[in-house]
Amino acid sequence: MEGKLSSKCSWERASLAPAPGVLQVYCMHPSLRALIFRASIFSAGLSLFAGCQALAGKAADAKTDAKSKEKTDSSVKGPVPQAEAPWNAAVIAAIDKLPLGGGYSISADARDALHAGIRWEEEKPVLRPKAAQPSFCSGATYLVFLVMLAQEQRAHRITLTPDVWRTLIVEGQADGQGVWGRWNANGPGTARLFFETGVGTNFTDLKLAKSGDFMKIFWNDSIGASEKGHSVVFIGTSSEKGVETVSFWSSNEPGGYGTKTVPRSKIKRMVFSRVENPERLDAAPKLPEKDQFLSSLEEKTVTSAEAGEAIGIKKW
Repeated sequence: MEGKLSSKCSWERASLAPAPGVLQVYCMHPSLRALIFRASIFSAGLSLFAGCQALAGKAADAKTDAKSKEKTDSSVKGPVPQAEAPWNAAVIAAIDKLPLGGGYSISADARDALHAGIRWEEEKPVLRPKAAQPSFCSGATYLVFLVMLAQEQRAHRITLTPDVWRTLIVEGQADGQGVWGRWNANGPGTARLFFETGVGTNFTDLKLAKSGDFMKIFWNDSIGASEKGHSVVFIGTSSEKGVETVSFWSSNEPGGYGTKTVPRSKIKRMVFSRVENPERLDAAPKLPEKDQFLSSLEEKTVTSAEAGEAIGIKKW
């Protein structure tokens, strides 16, 4: 994965003790807000176009509409996520808790910085986003995931036990080992974790993606040891001078934390993971210590069919 650290290698101090409150987005970065606005406008345009098609008699019948609510739908490739995306706003709010910039690196310094940003102290997790600089892509998205969980727990919307939180701490786990080792692995690491625990749904159809979905980008056709990938949070799509673009947030070269927009044509493959059941992370302590499939991707490349089977997608 591009930006993935090998296993070899404020909120300045946030307590996770439950506290009353309602999740809000404070001082969203202007660039992120602008990207989400542009994406919503583009999406609205597509919806208007779809409405015109419906008036012309091209809309799906009622049976197809009912089927779209099921987890599988023959009109798209693989599973269909919950349309309401109930936790995506919390993911975007978590992004706003991270600093801008800070530099991109896949050095030992970035590894140590992530360890400093995700700690277990005095029998509780402590998250220090500002300490996790410089950063790399999978570390950035994992930190967002943990910040989201912490904010939701503080707002009493989820309850994760200390045993669960202990399994989420970054401690140099090898690829495929533990929760962080799964997230940080080559291939569809995050998607594999979601599939194993039931935390959310994995899918590949860009038309179903919503701002706040976790996303793994593959810049080439390989999955595994020879892949070139990027772990990101999806922001939206747009069109610039007739060219479809995809916007996302991550730790990007060279500046670090922030948003980036690329032509859709540069992405060879993608998989999205939508948070739907965060409480199912209670299964994390019971996961096998090592996921053999993800661990093997350090040294081998697999087919899309093999990778799809590991994440609950029949056709990828």
